[in-house]
Amino acid sequence: MPTQIYLFALLIINNVDASGMLYPRFSETRTIIEINGMWKFRADISPSRNEGFLKKWYTQPLSQTGDVIPMPVPASYNDITQDKKLRDFIGWVWYETEFFVPVEWQQKRVVLRFDSAHYNTIVWVNSQEVLMHVGGHLPFEVQLKSSLNAIGANRLTVAVNNTLTPSTLPPGSIHYMKDTNRYPPGYFVQDISFDFFNYAGIHRSVKLYTTPTHYIDDITIVTNVKGSDGIVDYVIVGGGPSNNTTIKVEVLDADGVSVATSIKQNGQMIIHNVNLWWPFGMSKKPTAYMYSLKVTMTSDAGIDVYRQPFGVRTVKVTSTQLLINNKPFYCHGVPKHEDSDIRGKGLDYALIAKDFNLLKWLGATCIRTSHYPYAEEIMDQCDQQGIAVIDESPGVGITSVANFGNASLTHHLEVMNEMVRRDKNRPAVIIWSVSNEPLVTVPQAEHYFKSVIMHTKTLDPTRPVTFVAAVGPEGDYATKYVDILCINRYFAWYHDCGHTEVIQKQVEYDMNKWREHHNIPIIVTEYGADTVAGLHQSPSFVFTEEYQVEFLSEYHAAFDKMRKKFLVGEMVWNFADFMTKEDITRVVGNRKGLFTRQRQPKMSAHLLKKRYESIMNETVSVIH
Repeated sequence: MPTQIYLFALLIINNVDASGMLYPRFSETRTIIEINGMWKFRADISPSRNEGFLKKWYTQPLSQTGDVIPMPVPASYNDITQDKKLRDFIGWVWYETEFFVPVEWQQKRVVLRFDSAHYNTIVWVNSQEVLMHVGGHLPFEVQLKSSLNAIGANRLTVAVNNTLTPSTLPPGSIHYMKDTNRYPPGYFVQDISFDFFNYAGIHRSVKLYTTPTHYIDDITIVTNVKGSDGIVDYVIVGGGPSNNTTIKVEVLDADGVSVATSIKQNGQMIIHNVNLWWPFGMSKKPTAYMYSLKVTMTSDAGIDVYRQPFGVRTVKVTSTQLLINNKPFYCHGVPKHEDSDIRGKGLDYALIAKDFNLLKWLGATCIRTSHYPYAEEIMDQCDQQGIAVIDESPGVGITSVANFGNASLTHHLEVMNEMVRRDKNRPAVIIWSVSNEPLVTVPQAEHYFKSVIMHTKTLDPTRPVTFVAAVGPEGDYATKYVDILCINRYFAWYHDCGHTEVIQKQVEYDMNKWREHHNIPIIVTEYGADTVAGLHQSPSFVFTEEYQVEFLSEYHAAFDKMRKKFLVGEMVWNFADFMTKEDITRVVGNRKGLFTRQRQPKMSAHLLKKRYESIMNETVSVIH
């Protein structure tokens, strides 16, 4: 059965991976210290970008290696100063801070965790290298042992490099300008094939946390529904040396009341009269109902307690429908970006709260994490507020055969391991997306994407797997492996620009053509037109707010016809304007947002609000 296959797969993965890497949570046995704040910072501006390693900056206080400036953590470093060279810097930057650990931590397992840094990171504690991680957007951690000073200060040094190569995710390349008559010696630029700014730095929180020496290392939960009962299958993995281990597992409802118990490390529990997790607006009952799996592990080494939030829901795909809890779900929402003034991609609680207020105001039921996994704090809000998620990997910009090599594939598979491990227990995550708009019209794409998609299905057989396509079905070597079809479409923008009268015809033709090739549902994961807020003209003209409204309205008329067939979602690009690389076609970033970068609504936001509210009312009336 799928549940048994999934649990078996996760047991195999947990045996391979060094750590289950549960999100740090306070409990009776666990303590967390955030070491965010103002760190010391300097960029390695040497021509080779390698001076910091040659001179071993990590062996001494960073201020002794040269001039340092204060840098906030978490944040992108690019927009913090007035220095354009730092904003556009490519290469190694260095961070440093000090921390102390409480005396009582000496008998504990102490873990240093980075929620994410972009993209490649090396970490030293008191001049000892303790950790190296390749890739951004996902957490990494290490248990501190001999490097940790239990009495006195600890110097934490971090080197972060945002250089992208053909085998990174996203990929890129360094282009050296060899014409010394026109460029300085050694001059280079970073070439990228994705349409957002390459923000860099320590983007999410840095934490120290403790567990007992024998601890709960990983928890995997898979749910099902039978009548009014919720089925909860689970696997608990312990870590560290121990003897005489016993375990108690409880399901706690939203009020903290125990509704099911077990003393097995792997098993199944039944929640009678279960409250299901529903997306926002899909049920007249409370949506996004969350339970907690409280695990208490006792051994000769002591007691460890961890509470894992989860929701009871199912996800299925038929040839024409996307089902949540066996009811048709229409994914009307937005792709987003982690992007804001000054902070770049840095974690910002106020911005998260504002964005979720706007999502609810808009009537959105889903988001896509374009084009990388978002912060766990954002994902928490999706779970708690009922916003379904197409969870996307950083596989954007895969536009060259050079991106299909063995190194690229190996890294992509590891990224999917990390992503599924992090988000596997989230009810909001309904679809995994392994890539956005990749090159799929060459034979090499078939082996590459078949491998990534099948690997992801092995990791998690309970959710559909896809990638987002930008081309048509002809000559496509990879789409045949997806469970649900996601397509980005820009009729009357990137071609036939200004001709909104052709949108309906082209949308219907395109979708029917896809349907001839693949008997699976379709979600339009992007459609949109750049708009300068406050620019008006009648009759409409490109870049005006009127044109964006007219453009979207024509798509909606086509979508309404296809919704009766096999269209199961529409997601306008984008939620809010965001920064891109400097380009005369972009002026000041990508402006396809319903909201400005400062979160002010455009005319199109009001149009979408009416549409999404209407669809939501239809959905609730059908279900009930």
